[in-house]
Amino acid sequence: MARSLPLPTWPNGADVGVSLTFDVDAEAGWLGVSDAYEDRLATLSEGRFGIVRGLPRILDLLAERRIPATFYVPGDTVERHTDAVRAILDAGHEIAHHGHRHLSGDRIDADAQRQELEQGLEAMRSQLGLRPVGYRAPGGRLTRTTFELLVELGFTYDSSCMGDDRPYVEEWGGSSLLELPFHWSLDDWPHFGWSLDAGAAGPADQSAFLNVWLAEFESALAERRHVTYTMHPEVIGRGYRMATLRRFLDVIDDTATVCYLTHRELAGTVTVTSPDG
Repeated sequence: MARSLPLPTWPNGADVGVSLTFDVDAEAGWLGVSDAYEDRLATLSEGRFGIVRGLPRILDLLAERRIPATFYVPGDTVERHTDAVRAILDAGHEIAHHGHRHLSGDRIDADAQRQELEQGLEAMRSQLGLRPVGYRAPGGRLTRTTFELLVELGFTYDSSCMGDDRPYVEEWGGSSLLELPFHWSLDDWPHFGWSLDAGAAGPADQSAFLNVWLAEFESALAERRHVTYTMHPEVIGRGYRMATLRRFLDVIDDTATVCYLTHRELAGTVTVTSPDG
């Protein structure tokens, strides 16, 4: 079940709301798929590229454009790359929860799903002194069990579902949670992601990628709504793809007055009403 919400009024006369979000999976993005990746050093190095090269490029671009962003980070990444994750906080961005070992909720039992959440929270508490308020399910695989745990643990919002293209309330089993929806077409992985096991996922031509994202922006602008874009440092962080991201920002900033928000900031703009109004 889902419940729609009134659109927020964007501050400072902005025409449209945009959130840039980044899933900082690093090695956990592969280790969460299978323990077999423990011995695939080349594959793990690709995840590490996101920390070594992709993330600094992203932070530099965001600083240059003065854009706040939300970074969804697994607890495993926090533990392996504490200094790199702390740099995200030091730059003024939001860090949100993205599991611990990036395990898909539909492939583990209820106890393991609780452990994923609690271990991720503990990693952020112990390493960063942080208690995140938002969550995105690894692989977008949010289960009813995890949903119930998010409510129990007091999360403010989730960004795993696609029931609307505006912020809305997701409802399951008598519980509800603010949903800040994403969509696969607005994620860099389906466009550029590739692995030896899964093969090519989509067009390698960055112009096709750019056209999709701009078309969605134009739709959001026409409706004066919000849109979330999802990226991965090991994917968007390649040099030529960063150039495409830069062109995307140039175009949308030349087209309209854009209100860039972290997901935490977006959650603060949304008026959540009771089911009966």
